[in-house]
Amino acid sequence: MHLSEDQILALAPDDSSRKSGKDLAAPAKWVSKGANDAALWGECQGSGSKPYQTQVDLGNLAFKCSCPSRKFPCKHGLGLLLLYARQPKEFTSTQPPAWVTEWLSKRSEKEEKKTEKKDKPVDEAAQAKRQQAREKKVADGLDELNRFIKDIIRNGMLNLPEKGPAFWENMAKRMVDAQAPGLAGQLKALGEISYFTEGWQTRCLDQLLKLYLIIQGYKNIDTLQPQLQEDIKTLIGFPQNQDELKAQPGVRDEWFCLARQTSEEEKLIVERNWFYGLKSHRYALVLQFYVRTQPPGASYTPGLVVDAELVFYHSALPIRALVKDQFNTWKSRGLPEGFADWTAVVKRETAYNARYPFADAWPWIVTQLKPVPLNNEWWLQDEQQQLMRISGNAGALWNILAMSGGAPMPMTLIGKENEYAPVGVWLGNEYKML
Repeated sequence: MHLSEDQILALAPDDSSRKSGKDLAAPAKWVSKGANDAALWGECQGSGSKPYQTQVDLGNLAFKCSCPSRKFPCKHGLGLLLLYARQPKEFTSTQPPAWVTEWLSKRSEKEEKKTEKKDKPVDEAAQAKRQQAREKKVADGLDELNRFIKDIIRNGMLNLPEKGPAFWENMAKRMVDAQAPGLAGQLKALGEISYFTEGWQTRCLDQLLKLYLIIQGYKNIDTLQPQLQEDIKTLIGFPQNQDELKAQPGVRDEWFCLARQTSEEEKLIVERNWFYGLKSHRYALVLQFYVRTQPPGASYTPGLVVDAELVFYHSALPIRALVKDQFNTWKSRGLPEGFADWTAVVKRETAYNARYPFADAWPWIVTQLKPVPLNNEWWLQDEQQQLMRISGNAGALWNILAMSGGAPMPMTLIGKENEYAPVGVWLGNEYKML
């Protein structure tokens, strides 16, 4: 696998790792280094007495390092790969040490098991029986959740703040038992609402109504359009087969990476990568799931353009996608097409919600926005003097003010209805994350 320096730097999880990786791409930083067709490896002297053992699987572009960093790839992996791209002749050893061969063997065994599982004949009768049993469990679980929601509404919502997160977690566990993990996650989100802040009633009721819509949709699933049926099943937790999706034709475009958001759910890192197609003018969301000890399959850096073919999940309003093939990456110059003002955003969001009323948030590019204070709150104002409430961390707001000096800027936002979080801005032709 031969990658350019730009492609390697595009793998960096953040600017700090990118800079540190460049600093480590020097022979003097490495006690030992080697390479063959399968892997790179090296020992980098850190602050401790024992050098960090760094290795890169060239076949599937995976990284491992003994350093304590939780970033993937870490600066040592980036530095080693950059050094190899610049000075391959420095890697004189071709016989990997035991710690490299052991890691490669484990990875090979996992791939073999995956292949065996994939090639194993499917017992269609047993599969249908399991599917029927799961559907029965899900239906029973949804009946219980329906009663749970109706009891909350009958008894009134004013006593919800004193119940605490356990109230929602217990029902979430019941949904896990009912094999409806998607609903379990949404119940946990109800437990994460701050019930002692202004407006909690609206946020709570919105989520309860979303759950109620999903329940009623599943009960009447045969009356829905096929794509909306897929949405209901996905929201409940029935997965769509990724191998079957990748076998379908995708959308090849120059995909501008707008934002990368990460969260931790049940010891699993969930990475949300938001893209905008420069030719197709459509948005896409690519999810990656991984544990802290293993890096994701690919790294997407906001501000870079990825020439790739994406396959979209079946949906009434397709936005989630898989990367079927990736061809090249480069740094973006210029501003993608965006919405002129809040009126255009609201109009498009209304059309989205008519087709798919379950979204937690949508991505938006709005061409001219500036933050303004009003009634002890900060709002985003467009050129027509229309306002929307700003949400997200305070650091993003101060970064916008520092970069813009109070002038309007093209901005990327993630949000819906009346709250939008800025995640990136264009300063001239340069895209800056907030």
